[in-house]
Amino acid sequence: MSTTEAVPTEAGEARITYHRAAEPRAVLALGHGAGGGIGARDLVALAGKLPDRGITVALVEQPWRVAGKKLGPAPKTLDLGWRPVAGLLAGQGLPLVVGGRSAGARVACRTGAASGAVGVVALAFPLHPPGRPEKSRAQELLGSGLPTLVVQGPADPFGGPGEFPELPPGHELVALPYGNHGFEVPKRASVGQEEVLELICAAVGDWVLGLV
Repeated sequence: MSTTEAVPTEAGEARITYHRAAEPRAVLALGHGAGGGIGARDLVALAGKLPDRGITVALVEQPWRVAGKKLGPAPKTLDLGWRPVAGLLAGQGLPLVVGGRSAGARVACRTGAASGAVGVVALAFPLHPPGRPEKSRAQELLGSGLPTLVVQGPADPFGGPGEFPELPPGHELVALPYGNHGFEVPKRASVGQEEVLELICAAVGDWVLGLV
């Protein structure tokens, strides 16, 4: 059973949906992308699987989503909507890992070290705008200041696994066998959608537990 909590921020009211572990060893806070919400397939899968492994998953809705808007604001405003949430979770007495998908991964990379988190999970990190590899956002990832796990699909127009620079010690890249920016698997693939989601859940769960 999930529970929700409203969190006031400078950008408006954010919302946490908790999927709690019976005997938690860590909290994994995950934000959503700039064009979607916490119903993304990877976030739903992680919230469904990881509590059984002792990881409480906190899915975080940015204030713009709570307010019913369709498009996310500028990065600075996203950070304002995230920091109080991370601070609240960091004060709950368990190791906190922050992360998210796409824009949510960028927020976690930018703010994680200052929030009291012990690591970052970056799902479908948007390395560059589609078709614009010269507009790299790699420095956000490389400069997270925390151990960081990147999970990336090979058909991601924002940057596939082979496009990432050499990662520093403490950073790890998991290259999925299939998947686009939303980790959607084509019907012709040799593995199914559920198998890829299982791979994501296993990789993230193993990494978080190994960290804490």
